[in-house]
Amino acid sequence: MATIDSLTFDNAYSRLPDLFHQRVAPTPFPSPWLVGFSREAAALIDLDPSVAGSPEFVEVFSGNRTLPGMTPIAMKYAGHQFGGYVPQLGDGRAILLGQVRNRAGESWDLHLKGSGPTAFSRMGDGRAVLRSSIREFLASEAMYHLNVPTTRALCVIGGQHGVYRETEEPGAVVVRMAPSHVRFGSFEVFHYRGQHEAVALLADHVIDAHFPALAEDHPGVDRYAAFFREVCRRTARLMAMWQSVGFMHGVMNTDNMSILGSTLDYGPYGFMEEFDPGHICNHSDESGRYAFDQQPRIGYWNLGCLANALSSLIPAEELQSTLEGYPDDFNGALNFLMSGKLGLFSRSPEVERTDTALWMDLLGEMAGHKLDYTDTFRGFCRGIIPDALGEWGDRYRARLGNDELPASRRQELMLANNPKYILRNWLAQVAIEKAERGDASEVARLLDVLRRPFDEQPEMEHYAQPAPAWAKDLVVSCSS
Repeated sequence: MATIDSLTFDNAYSRLPDLFHQRVAPTPFPSPWLVGFSREAAALIDLDPSVAGSPEFVEVFSGNRTLPGMTPIAMKYAGHQFGGYVPQLGDGRAILLGQVRNRAGESWDLHLKGSGPTAFSRMGDGRAVLRSSIREFLASEAMYHLNVPTTRALCVIGGQHGVYRETEEPGAVVVRMAPSHVRFGSFEVFHYRGQHEAVALLADHVIDAHFPALAEDHPGVDRYAAFFREVCRRTARLMAMWQSVGFMHGVMNTDNMSILGSTLDYGPYGFMEEFDPGHICNHSDESGRYAFDQQPRIGYWNLGCLANALSSLIPAEELQSTLEGYPDDFNGALNFLMSGKLGLFSRSPEVERTDTALWMDLLGEMAGHKLDYTDTFRGFCRGIIPDALGEWGDRYRARLGNDELPASRRQELMLANNPKYILRNWLAQVAIEKAERGDASEVARLLDVLRRPFDEQPEMEHYAQPAPAWAKDLVVSCSS
């Protein structure tokens, strides 16, 4: 296992021309201390978990010390924010230290968020607050254990540094990890400036680093067109997975969309509790653009923005044809996931049409009766059907009675498709408030629960409870 000083860094993105980034060092962070640590994320870079919390660990991952091979940069990008194009955004409070290659040959970005101002800060302070850093840390790891593609989080480092938002709050740095932090907006910034050579250079960089098998997977198809097809397929799959676990991103701007089809940038996110398809988890989203039931449509809209940004590389008809395949990709993935949550594993076309109607009708019933999304599906695993579902419950029982899968095997599969534990807002809030008082024990305890979301964990039963009365009015916004 690697120690801090034996980590080998590279930064392939920094070798792109200077117009892609700014070279900038992290701003020193006073009195750093470890708030949260993920041993699973550490394993991705072969890092010995015993070093967590050591002086070397907190100095390096707070941004106070650089290691040989690190080439810190802030990445440039643009994006459509709430539907309007913003010509330059970029890493305004984040710095890419470089990539670490593990023994399996995988390369992982280490990205400090909250590490101080850059050229892209737009008059901001470049810092992050402790509450949002804890939320991103926990959500990144929770989504991974729910089997949803996501960036990862190595750790959260707190410190003696006040950050002003609505009031003064304690600051923090979260260390994010991903094979790449390139976004849809990374292409948009160069397209709208007419820098088409830069669009091609970035596409070549991403394809060579992350999609090397495209030529084999899509014989006879231009590599840029095959690249866009793969991004569309991954994005459709991601949107289906968000819907299936009741996840709401909150800010689906194109600068928050990963080119790898992973969940990126956890701000005012939420997990559905009482089911409301139009629920808006982001208090700043006054129009409901990013409401739960709008996420699949926005995924498509954002891919349209990416298509425009790639239009100098791919013919318009090819882009349009690929976009037209998105609904089938999304609907196919969602139907597979939702049918699995109900234990409906038959796959004939006629049965699939009936099953689609069944789970869609269920969502309508759940919304009408304000049933808890996670608890209701988990109950089905044990044969528990709420009385409020009435006639729908009779249809469901009849459907199960016609299935050839043994009941024990069905239950086993359903338990693996329906989590008992999700990151409810009130759970995160309890952990945050303790950490703000200098006690990080609840962050660690909650992470331990979220590591095994599909297990019963009888000793942790209260972590599966809906929000208590005091937490009913919790809100999160873009400052979260």
